[in-house]
Amino acid sequence: MNHQRTVSSILTSVLLALPVANSQEQLRLRVGDAAPDFTLPYATRDSINFEGLTLSERIGTKYIILAFYPADWSGGCTKEVCAMRDSFSDLEKLDAEVLGISGDYVFSHHEWAKYLNLPFALLSDHQHEVAKLYNSYDETWGFNKRTVFVVDKEGKIAYVNMKYDVSKSGDFKLLLSKIAELR
Repeated sequence: MNHQRTVSSILTSVLLALPVANSQEQLRLRVGDAAPDFTLPYATRDSINFEGLTLSERIGTKYIILAFYPADWSGGCTKEVCAMRDSFSDLEKLDAEVLGISGDYVFSHHEWAKYLNLPFALLSDHQHEVAKLYNSYDETWGFNKRTVFVVDKEGKIAYVNMKYDVSKSGDFKLLLSKIAELR
């Protein structure tokens, strides 16, 4: 009898876990999917905007790079945004716009953008709602994962890198080449 209860408990646990696994899989955005819309407050090196930036209002004008990152002022994140800053003219030539997204407040974004002289907006997703929409939130650590998405001019996901690596220039070069292919 104990053996039957144990087997029954295991089967129940497995069956209860299946919808969770399936819902996680549904969160995974793929190339060709519509980019989930959002509005987030943001900061630039020059100002703070609490009214926010809405993704759908930007669609159609440029290719949009959504660069999710863990935190302002950290080594890896500094390397990531500086690579985009240093190649900003190349990105502009490809008709691309960078939107950095982390859970930090706009005040931190503003100071960091000033300090690093960043020519693009840093969006504040303090509750990580947008990161969750893009499967870019690490619940274990409570920070965004380092991920990159490109949204094309029709509002579709055109490129996804769920493990963007700032220690390898190849990931950034691949990002540039994928945007160039869209043109």
